[in-house]
Amino acid sequence: MFKDIAEVKSALAAQQYIATDEIATVIFLADKLEKPVLVEGPAGVGKTELGKAWACIEQRDLIRMQCYEGLDETKALYEWEYAKQMLYTQLLRDKLGDLLHDTTTLAQAADKLAEEEDVFFSKRFLLPRPLLRAIVADKPSLLLIDEIDRADAEFEAFLLEVLSDFQVSVPELGTLKAKHMPLVILTSNNTRELSEALKRRCLYLFIDYPTTEAELRIVKLKVPDLAPQMAQQAVELVQRLRKLDLKKHPSVSETIDWARALVMLNAKNLDEKTLENTLTVLLKHEHDVQRAQRILGEFNVAEDQGDDEEDRGKGASPRYRTPPRK
Repeated sequence: MFKDIAEVKSALAAQQYIATDEIATVIFLADKLEKPVLVEGPAGVGKTELGKAWACIEQRDLIRMQCYEGLDETKALYEWEYAKQMLYTQLLRDKLGDLLHDTTTLAQAADKLAEEEDVFFSKRFLLPRPLLRAIVADKPSLLLIDEIDRADAEFEAFLLEVLSDFQVSVPELGTLKAKHMPLVILTSNNTRELSEALKRRCLYLFIDYPTTEAELRIVKLKVPDLAPQMAQQAVELVQRLRKLDLKKHPSVSETIDWARALVMLNAKNLDEKTLENTLTVLLKHEHDVQRAQRILGEFNVAEDQGDDEEDRGKGASPRYRTPPRK
């Protein structure tokens, strides 16, 4: 258990996760109140990484459930291993013969088999999926429900019921209750509106793209080999790209990937050639690449016309200028 919010920030920093005061406060309260946390925000801003870092801090097993369209309770809770049941039936055929040898009718045989149902519908044949694994885990765990907005509304309603009491009913086995109350974090990329009922059940946190200063700290932490001047230029460019009308803005994870790529290429400056060769690490649509090159090129040409003489006098680094693709 955390003593205060400052301890949360320090613990997350030790896991190489730079948290704002708001993030640290929500995690602190979730830990104290034993409430699930719903984290929304653009893709790639560190929502999933927050869950991983929290699990490491609490020294809990991380149980991750990736949501997708068509996910239902069977795939999230449990399945019976029918192939294994059939194999055991074949292997125990002789024993079954001995069991039924004194029966004379089908009804008697069926009743005799029913007495042995627990043998074939026991936990040895139960294949637990993430939700059930979190409930029956022998050790405290953290359940990460990733991209809940991709699942259907019906599954969301089912999930709400499970999160309310952390127990599930398996007809063949009865009610299974949580041995240890798991920590729960749900993430959403805002592809659809989540229900008010789910939001009421959770503490809410929105993680947006970081400020220039925060993103620069992240890049320096994750890619320490990148020269400070290059890190500054890279982050400033990414921040500029996010202001453009693009189909997909570069995420923080893509900023980190780009920074690592610049290190691998031994880039000394964000010159025209470097940008032209690496811009697709940040932007994943050709239209976005063309638009970014055109706007960045026009902006920097105009900027250079007024600032070149001053920059030369100050010894400033060369500015990047990227022409649009043909």
